Amino acid sequence: MKKTVISHSERETDRLGFLLGQAVNSGCVIAFYGDLGAGKTHFIAGLAKGLGYKGETYSPTFALVNEYLGGRLPLYHFDMYRITGWEDLYSTGFFDYMELGGVLAVEWSENIEAALPENVIRVTIRRLDDQSREITVDSTAENACFKEEAFFETIGD
Repeated sequence: MKKTVISHSERETDRLGFLLGQAVNSGCVIAFYGDLGAGKTHFIAGLAKGLGYKGETYSPTFALVNEYLGGRLPLYHFDMYRITGWEDLYSTGFFDYMELGGVLAVEWSENIEAALPENVIRVTIRRLDDQSREITVDSTAENACFKEEAFFETIGD
């Protein structure tokens, strides 16, 4: 299933992330696509809240991965911007994190496209203007970790 919505504010982007966080279960990998400043990290902050995480979230640009623990499920937030090959990818621990049973949110997923699981949830964010974003959530592969019908029904038309 695939759906595109327009977010008119950071609050709406946060809410969409929150709703996605409520609809995912252990083992989900969410791949994020979008230019610098599109709103990926902000969406992931909402995702963390939807998973029940109460703390602050930060871009993992220099850390490569941030762990958000203490919610319903752990969230592992990756930034793959500087990943240029398999050796770089292995050094992030990406495959080890996939085995831990949390949720993986992966920014700059286009850099690791070949390593993403078949049942990945893809979130593409396109900046329309200073506040508005076109956000597409695509879960075309069968995915046991994602309550997609409930999520897509919640976000409406």
